Amino acid sequence: MSNIIIEFKDVYKSFNGLLVHEGINLSIRKGEIMSLLGGSGSGKSVLLKELIGLMKPDKGDIMVFGKNVTQMKEDELIKLREHVGMLFQGAALFDSLTVFENIAYPLREHLQLTEKEIRERVAEKLRVVGLSGIEIKMPAELSGGMKKRVGLARAIATEPDIILYDEPTTGLDPMTAQRINELIVELQRKLGVTTIVVTHDLHCVKTVSNRIAMLHDGRIITVGTWEELVTSNIQEVKDFISSTICV
Repeated sequence: MSNIIIEFKDVYKSFNGLLVHEGINLSIRKGEIMSLLGGSGSGKSVLLKELIGLMKPDKGDIMVFGKNVTQMKEDELIKLREHVGMLFQGAALFDSLTVFENIAYPLREHLQLTEKEIRERVAEKLRVVGLSGIEIKMPAELSGGMKKRVGLARAIATEPDIILYDEPTTGLDPMTAQRINELIVELQRKLGVTTIVVTHDLHCVKTVSNRIAMLHDGRIITVGTWEELVTSNIQEVKDFISSTICV
C-alpha cells in the first residue's frame, strides 16, 4: 500500500493573469517533514491554502488521504480540516480571547469534548510547547515567540494527522527560531504527523526537513534531502542558496 498521503497533480493557479503555479507535481509521504522552499511570491503559501480548500486551483488535482480536495463540498472540507493543524505566519491568534480560549476554539468547533476534557487538552498542549500555566494571558501580553508557540499549541490541539507551518520562524530571534525548529521535529517524532513547512529560512530547512521541494517560476525544480539541495547543479538552486543569508 502506498504511503503517500498528499499529492499535488499538475496544479495550475494564476492571479490577475499572473501564473503562480504552472503544473505543480509533488507527493508527500506519511510521517515525513517536507519543506517548501522558494523566494517571496513563489506561491508556497498558496499551496497550503489549496491543500485545505481555502483556495481552488484553476486546474489539476490535490489528493489528501486518497480524496480529491478540489472536488470537495464545504461540509467535506470542514471534515478534512479536522485532521489538519495549521500554524499561520503571524500565529493568527484572536486578540480578544485568552490563550485558553484561543486553543480551546478548534476543540469546541470540531470535537465533542466536555469542558473538563477541553481544560485538560489545553493544559497538555501548552505543556508540549513549553508554556504551561499561561492560560489566562491575552495575546497582547505575549512575545512573538510565545505567540508562535501558542499558535502551535492550537494547531495540535485536535491531534491532527497533518500539520502545516507557514513561515514558522519569520520575525523571531535566532534562539526562539531554533526552539520552534526543535518543536517541529519533536512533534513529528512524538505524534507521527505528516508535516509541510513553508519557508525561505535555510537554517530551518536544514534543521527540520526529511525532504525539500524548491519552487521557482511556478514549478518545482528539485526535490531531495538537504545534502542533495546544497550539492545541486541546478543554477536556480545554487543562486538561491548563495544569495540567502546564514546558509
